Amino acid sequence: MLRAIRLIATLMLSVIVVAAVAWAAMAIWFDGPHSRILATPMAAGLVIICIVLAAAVRPLLRGLVVALFPVIVVALWWTAIPASNMREWATDVARTARATFDGSKVTIENVRNFKYRSETDYDQRWETRTYDLDRIKGVDLFLSFWGPTEIAHTIVSWDFDDGQHLAISIETRKQKGQSYSAIRGFFRQYELYYVVADERDLVGLRTNHRGEQVYLYRIRASPAQARALLVDYLNQVNQLADHPEWYNALTQNCTTTIRGHAQNIGAGGNLDWRLLANGHLDELLYQRGQIDTSIPLEELRSRSNITEKAKAADDSPGFSARIREGLPGISG
Repeated sequence: MLRAIRLIATLMLSVIVVAAVAWAAMAIWFDGPHSRILATPMAAGLVIICIVLAAAVRPLLRGLVVALFPVIVVALWWTAIPASNMREWATDVARTARATFDGSKVTIENVRNFKYRSETDYDQRWETRTYDLDRIKGVDLFLSFWGPTEIAHTIVSWDFDDGQHLAISIETRKQKGQSYSAIRGFFRQYELYYVVADERDLVGLRTNHRGEQVYLYRIRASPAQARALLVDYLNQVNQLADHPEWYNALTQNCTTTIRGHAQNIGAGGNLDWRLLANGHLDELLYQRGQIDTSIPLEELRSRSNITEKAKAADDSPGFSARIREGLPGISG
């Protein structure tokens, strides 16, 4: 029995060590020296050292534990890499928003409201806007699909009874010439960025210029809950303006970060696989009764697809109102 337990422990630890060494080698490759001439031998050297330690130290179980020591060193270095707001940023993420509160009024600097002719051709418009938190009447969730239906991009937007809407998209802050890579998203390659924007900017960019399919759902939340959520978002916006953080494709992405904000106001829910495979997020919200459940989910999805409405609305003054026409759960 003891021998069987030792064998199982050895196999389990072997899997852990292989995964940990692979992660550490990639961390060196992605986040270490910019020169591939230096990064390649450093990553390979780490792997060789870990293999030698595992093979040289007996018994094997102890060797596997010792082989983790270099990984721990890499992890300590990696966690100490500082994020920064001082880089040569791509123009669409060049400015950070900042919110100033005065009673129920909040003034936000650098609200993005670009005028797009194509995804890469646009007029930059960074605006200062003031909103009355007492006039929030609801909060909405956009799901935007660019290809695979298992994964979507999520955007949260607040609806005010004076006709204003404020959308916030949690994204990577890319430098000039940098593109997004799903693998790099797990490492320290992108700062975390909150795009505080007009809905026509965030949604119209996706439907009209990127060819994405966008769905809009009204979240069942009281005005007080919607307000608390926005305040929590804006507090984080201010925090990032002063103390930048890293984006992470698993722990700090467009959806897991939303859940973190919801938890902060006491509305977070249990962990669920659909928070990661967020193309199914509407299914999770439907099961939890957090979006309209008066009709079957498939019908709700069909009626919530606002792609063609957004294309038709384009630059019209009533963009936000037009994409909401006839949507379940949203009254005028």
